[in-house]
Formats: sequence, C-alpha cells, structure tokens
Amino acid sequence: QVQLVESGGGLVQPGGSLRLSCAASGSIFSITDMGWHRQAPGKQRELVASINRVGKTNYVDSVKGRFTISRDNAKNTVDLQMNSLKPEDTAVYYCHANLRDRSTWYQDYWGQGTPVTVSS
Repeated sequence: QVQLVESGGGLVQPGGSLRLSCAASGSIFSITDMGWHRQAPGKQRELVASINRVGKTNYVDSVKGRFTISRDNAKNTVDLQMNSLKPEDTAVYYCHANLRDRSTWYQDYWGQGTPVTVSS
C-alpha cells in the first residue's frame, strides 16, 4: 500500500525558514509529478509548488523567490524549502504525488498534512 508521509511543519516567526519533507513508500513503480499544496482556514486548497520527474518546477506567484521545491527520484522524496515566511503562508501543507504502483495505473496520492504557522 502506497503512503506519503510528511514532516517538518511547525511554528516559525515571520521572516524565518522551514523545510518540509515528504517520503512516498510502498510498492511504487513510477512517479510523475510531485508537489505541495496548502489549505488555510476558510480557504480552498491551492497548489504551492510542483516538480516533474526531470526537475521542471512550477510555483504559485505568491511564493516565487521564497520557496524551493526539490525531489530525489531514487528515494521517492520531495522537499519544500520555505524562506522569508509570512503570516499568510500559515496553512496545512499537503504532499502530493501522481504515481503508479505495481498493480494499478497512475493515480493521485496525498499525505496527511503538516501544519505550518507563521506568527510572532
């Protein structure tokens, strides 16, 4: 059974940094896109950043220049380095992967979410 497990969330002051990590495990055959989404209270979930298998990245405008997404294909992991954090970055962050395991075709998997709070 495929699982995505996130780590690295927490409380940080404005201007600070956090690094989120996500590891996909199970009988994984192949992963296409990986990424991070977030959902703030009372708001819809939004894509923060994504990265494909060859390293092409995509960011929402509000985090460009502050966040960096990276992945390790050999380890099936994806990280999000978040710098210059702002209060409006406060949300629950979810890891996402589009992958196939050894018995099914490609489908989306999600982590359980890790909270990030930016506050003084």
